[in-house]
Amino acid sequence: MTGVDPGRLDDQQLMKELENIHRTRHDTLLHGSNDALRTHNERMAQLEGEYLRRHPRRPITAGRTRDGARERGCAGAPPA
Repeated sequence: MTGVDPGRLDDQQLMKELENIHRTRHDTLLHGSNDALRTHNERMAQLEGEYLRRHPRRPITAGRTRDGARERGCAGAPPA
């Protein structure tokens, strides 16, 4: 494993790690080697898994659900 075990990070450290890995995602996808992308994927999954384990009842924004996306997609469409 690369980095500290996510279960050993406190909440603030975990959020900092998540912010960092999401910030570097696009460049890794576009310009990283296959090994770098695989390592990035594994680490992101570990960090996100730990976040979800700690926050199983996190608030969900209605607009970020499938129904919410459908409503946004229809909002600007002219009536049929």
